[in-house]
Amino acid sequence: MDAASGRAFEEFVQDRMMALFGTAYLLVGEVHQAEDLLQSALEKAFRKWRRIESMDHPEAYVRRIIVNLATDRWRRRRRTTEVALDEATAAIESDGTDLIDLRHALMVGLHQLPAGMRAVLVLRYWEGLSDAEVAAELGRSVGTVKSQASRGLQRLRQIAASRHGLSGAIR
Repeated sequence: MDAASGRAFEEFVQDRMMALFGTAYLLVGEVHQAEDLLQSALEKAFRKWRRIESMDHPEAYVRRIIVNLATDRWRRRRRTTEVALDEATAAIESDGTDLIDLRHALMVGLHQLPAGMRAVLVLRYWEGLSDAEVAAELGRSVGTVKSQASRGLQRLRQIAASRHGLSGAIR
């Protein structure tokens, strides 16, 4: 890689690192895993940076790397061990405030969803991408994105309601 491409990559990382970290965190739900995921994605992006920097939306490409790596890790972990949800939620204590409890329930609920559905929700509602943009990034149809987003939101509402009696809290 030449010096100009190296500087361009460094600038990209400085400008977009926090946004990319947010995506990684929402996909894996743990700070250290998100840091590892982002680092792995940036390593892959660095190796192909000459090609990536010439794209119209290099951030979308790097986000796709993050989603793919998260899905791969989820599949590997799913195959090797099944962690009971009750154990996972018991490990994290709430501080007693409703907003924090709700956020916790949403994060737990998000990680109960299949990786693909979780990726749709993170890209659609956290990253603010349109249905068409999410479909393009994930290589799915717009209809699939819409249905996964709808089902995912419905499931998160059910989880929040069952844990906190908040039938209409999440819209």
